[in-house]
Amino acid sequence: MRLEERFPAASLEQMQGRLRASGKALGLSFGNLELLSNSRLALMASEFARDKGVFHDFHQRIFDAYFRACEDIGKLEVLLSMAGQCGLDPDELKTALADLRYMPRLEQAQREGAKQGVTGTPTFIINDTYKVVGAQPFEVFRNALHKISEGHVE
Repeated sequence: MRLEERFPAASLEQMQGRLRASGKALGLSFGNLELLSNSRLALMASEFARDKGVFHDFHQRIFDAYFRACEDIGKLEVLLSMAGQCGLDPDELKTALADLRYMPRLEQAQREGAKQGVTGTPTFIINDTYKVVGAQPFEVFRNALHKISEGHVE
């Protein structure tokens, strides 16, 4: 799905501007995002990578593919390419995705999130009590940690 189908143009432009500014402050560059990928396959592929001990490498490649190269991480061929770059067997991943063996993990994670009131991503739950929703500036996280350390949890 194209992002412009989901978000009004002005909102999308503002969102991308904040993303680029936040990234620049951290030394990260972002491409011109146009797609909202269905991440189900990427999430299952990430679980496969976790089981093979290369989750962080795979996750970074998927992040770069989506946010920097603006690739559709909902496409099987993109995921298989990333898997190969991490030393994973693309055919083994393809089989794992086809037989949905990681779907129970995703469903469990979704149930856990629902219990915590998670309705979208990103959502950060800190110390099992404080929730930060959305791509927030660093200061929001600093304030959350400060409130938690002082015992002032909303």
